[in-house]
Amino acid sequence: MTIAIEPSARATTYPSALIALHWITALAFVGIFAAVEFHESFPKGDPMRDLLMLTHKTLGITMLLLVIVRIFIRSRNPAPSIIPAPPAWQTGISHATHAALYAAMIALPLLGWLMSNAAGRPAPFFGLELPILIGENKDLAGTLREAHELIGNALYFVIGLHAFAALAHHYALKDNTLTRMLPSAICAL
Repeated sequence: MTIAIEPSARATTYPSALIALHWITALAFVGIFAAVEFHESFPKGDPMRDLLMLTHKTLGITMLLLVIVRIFIRSRNPAPSIIPAPPAWQTGISHATHAALYAAMIALPLLGWLMSNAAGRPAPFFGLELPILIGENKDLAGTLREAHELIGNALYFVIGLHAFAALAHHYALKDNTLTRMLPSAICAL
């Protein structure tokens, strides 16, 4: 059973809900990365450092929830065609890049949650404490931290590739790759 978010008259773009979630996710990434990068500017024990890490963790769990909704909506709405159609190798790279993005949006928050638990702390989420998934284990916390940082650092490059490809498709290849994910008000400009 297919649940259409909008009439098929908009088949040249993604559904509005998916477009909104895409850009909300992009803003969440900016907040997540900014919080984790800037927190190191403050000494341990400084309230601003703690606030930035709390923001990083809360936005990370928010990212997990957003990606679940995105996957649900995307599974019920086929991707609009790219016009003109790209070669198969570009489609393959696109699919691999999107798979990496989705995998990271799931893995990073889960690793962060597990890392907090293994370090003996609950995972915070907007003033709540998420359930404890694993018991305290400092060695495991270190391993989870390394995996979390490795994937997070790799994600900078994957997001850069994603943005570069969208712009290259729009400005160099002159196809509709980018406009499929832009709000209709921007496309009308």
